[in-house]
Amino acid sequence: MHLDVLDLRAFYYRTRLGRSAQRVLQEALRSLWPETRDLTVVGYGFAAPMLRPFLTDARRVLSLMPSGQGVMAWPIGAPNLSVLVEETHWPIEAGSVDRLIVIHGLETSDKPGSLMPEIWRVLAPGGRVAFIVPNRSGLWARRDVTPFGHGRPYSLGQLEGLMRAHRFEPERHAAALYAPPTHRRFWIQTSYILERLGRRLEPRVIAGALIAEATKQVYARPPSTGKLAVRGPLDVLEGLTLPFPEPARGHHYEAPEIPGK
Repeated sequence: MHLDVLDLRAFYYRTRLGRSAQRVLQEALRSLWPETRDLTVVGYGFAAPMLRPFLTDARRVLSLMPSGQGVMAWPIGAPNLSVLVEETHWPIEAGSVDRLIVIHGLETSDKPGSLMPEIWRVLAPGGRVAFIVPNRSGLWARRDVTPFGHGRPYSLGQLEGLMRAHRFEPERHAAALYAPPTHRRFWIQTSYILERLGRRLEPRVIAGALIAEATKQVYARPPSTGKLAVRGPLDVLEGLTLPFPEPARGHHYEAPEIPGK
């Protein structure tokens, strides 16, 4: 079940912990996609806070918010780029999105098996999608004081398995949110240091969020199990009468016996 847009907005824009998480996730995405000039960048779920750095150079930026969550005008003080959409029916032309960010959209979806094909549909050939989900083994998934404590958390293996099952090819992965999910000032002030230290340890164990990048797989893979059946060559004379020479005059000639006749 999707979170309410008012709760999401309050966390990311009105709390110190939310603003700190916003900055960390923005930096992580920018490290994945440092150059988006002349590209169309779209976010789904509650991706508005993470889309802001792309406003400066992307050709087009759009924030899609699911109907079960609600929508807010974004960005503030500028022409609106936010759209309310049905979870599995986006008003976007097929193959038109170059970069897609999905955050607070997959783990809270009631129909992830239908959401993934819609993501595949709108991505351009060679387009890339970044899924940001709660880490199953991290602290953030175990506390409901942040949006990452709601919905279904994922391990990296589960997330990559879901992507492969829906024709996405996993490319790179990262992790973020190593500081404890608390509003205490001390931990928020030291979050930058903890992020640097966390990347040197085992990120998939202690990080609060996983970031998995994948590309759209255009050509279908052959099945991994089962044998490939190859038909034998067609016998062009199969079923035809075998030829025999014309008998000379005055001589009786008996045609050779045809096997099976």
